[in-house]
Amino acid sequence: MDILRDKNLRVTPFRKEVLEIFLENEHAISIQDIEEALVEFDRITLYRTIKSFTNKGVIHEIVMPGDIRKLALCDRVCDHEEGLHEHNHIHFQCRMCDEVYCVESDELPQVKIPGFIVEEQEIQAKGVCKKCKKPS
Repeated sequence: MDILRDKNLRVTPFRKEVLEIFLENEHAISIQDIEEALVEFDRITLYRTIKSFTNKGVIHEIVMPGDIRKLALCDRVCDHEEGLHEHNHIHFQCRMCDEVYCVESDELPQVKIPGFIVEEQEIQAKGVCKKCKKPS
């Protein structure tokens, strides 16, 4: 559980169990998905764990238009400072399976707005994921 230690979080059995759920999914997951994967849990402890993971940069929140809030594991080198997550990836939602993925790309535009300081930007895309794409 190096991720927890690297982020200066105390390693507890429950945190390890929740982290394992994120590690088992390559796509973003909802709180409901986490609850269904846990055998036994206290809801308050779960929400505190999610808040700690978010605050420390272990996971980040994704809200796609018209969708519920989902959570995804941050990259190990996530730039994180005082609740601000800086990710260099696109949030992609598959129109067929409805899963949301964090997709790395070297071709992200840098938004510059005169008179403003852009600290964070989100790029969202929709289409068909690799799993749902029909072979040509």
